[in-house]
Amino acid sequence: MKLNKHNLTQLAPQVKIPAYALADTRQGIAHIGVGGFHRAHQAYYTDALMNTGEGLDWSICGVGLRAEDRKARDDLAGQDYLFTLYELGDTDDTEVRVIGALSDMLLAEDGAQALIDKLASPQIRIVSLTITEGGYCIDDSNGEFMAHLPQIQHDLAHPKTPKTVFGFICAALTQRRAAGTAAFTVMSCDNLPHNGAVTRKALLAFAALHNAELHDWIKANVSFPNAMVDRITPMTSTAHRLQLHDAHGIDDAWPVVCEPFVQWVLEDKFINGRPAWEKVGVQFTDDVTPYEEMKIGLLNGSHLALTYLGFLKGYRFVHETMNDPLFVAYMRAYMDLDVTPHLAPVPGIDLTAYKQTLVERFSNQAIADQLERVCSDGSSKFPKFTVPTINRLIADGRETERAALVVAAWALYLKGVDENGVRYNIPDPRAEFCQGLVSDDALISQRLLGVEEIFGTAIPKSAAFVAAFERCYASLRDKGVTQTLQKLLNKPD
Repeated sequence: MKLNKHNLTQLAPQVKIPAYALADTRQGIAHIGVGGFHRAHQAYYTDALMNTGEGLDWSICGVGLRAEDRKARDDLAGQDYLFTLYELGDTDDTEVRVIGALSDMLLAEDGAQALIDKLASPQIRIVSLTITEGGYCIDDSNGEFMAHLPQIQHDLAHPKTPKTVFGFICAALTQRRAAGTAAFTVMSCDNLPHNGAVTRKALLAFAALHNAELHDWIKANVSFPNAMVDRITPMTSTAHRLQLHDAHGIDDAWPVVCEPFVQWVLEDKFINGRPAWEKVGVQFTDDVTPYEEMKIGLLNGSHLALTYLGFLKGYRFVHETMNDPLFVAYMRAYMDLDVTPHLAPVPGIDLTAYKQTLVERFSNQAIADQLERVCSDGSSKFPKFTVPTINRLIADGRETERAALVVAAWALYLKGVDENGVRYNIPDPRAEFCQGLVSDDALISQRLLGVEEIFGTAIPKSAAFVAAFERCYASLRDKGVTQTLQKLLNKPD
């Protein structure tokens, strides 16, 4: 059954469909960067609220700024912007749900002014973002906005035909200010520390270069809530589409697959209204920091601890690493000994139980989360997910061997060949630069660890860490992943 409005009521009874009339919804959110995570998370929660009969004025207009967003728009438009959320888990309580919270999608390529007008319209009260960790143009070595980037310079020179999120938001806010229209909230849903504060810093830095008066108006009138977002969402594959078709009879050009677990902790700092997401499970708080540090250190940090080692070993899915007892033991040791001691108490969260849920979630066979997905953009992920843990270990004079292994595994992974001789591509916008850093084993420590925007200043100055990194790298290269983990964990062969 082709997924569209006409066929909704013809779908199999186990497929949940919107309990609201799609024609009754009105747009209130524009979301830049429609991908799997947005659809499995923010759109999912918004749809859940609409299913209660509330929030019908918070429908989402998707926005695509990249040429590759056209296929996504065309796939969604061909099925009336409906899509299937397909939960995959090892238990029987998973669901298949058609989401109707997305009602349109505009592409920058089809006309910058039309998109600016949409963002400037009074009905849009939240502009949300999933533009990846690197999309904020912040230099991780000093926390400063990278105004020199060509796309930023383009937008400053051509404010009416922007290409970046900052150019479009500033153009829209310029129109709103001139028209006397209230500002919107800018809400990041990207997986990076203090995402709201990062968004604010980047947008204000751009605005200061563009127009000083606009900068001051944004500073006074736009809010940027921080958020902790969590749901494992693999890339949708042809196999997933066929699985959905065969198991549930749905022909969906772009379903989203995800794990059953979902979490959103959000600061209640909205300047122009918001959906009552707390009625469908979103936790609002005055300070998201402890939740954020827990998730980034434990979940994202553990993901990186597993992913490059797993890829070198020859595994290609996260659950394969969790089928290997050595990987599970290493993950638990890393969480318990290296990350947890630095975490502040997290209101309402039992950290021991949380860590056990991570083991269970990573072990999910049904979702088949790709290691390649988790490996991607390592140069952007390390400064956010791993380096803060290493810096604290160094500052406290504690053992760094387990954390050094994470970095050593990435270094060897960048060579592009696993220990079975299988070659692979490096999914990172800076792949060529990163691979150049590891081209000479004799210089690898100073070249790799010396990249300040990735590793900061404390790591290359720590003789203990550099020595640990060199030991781990040599062991991985000469003895392989299994023997390295056995020695590190003091486990017999």
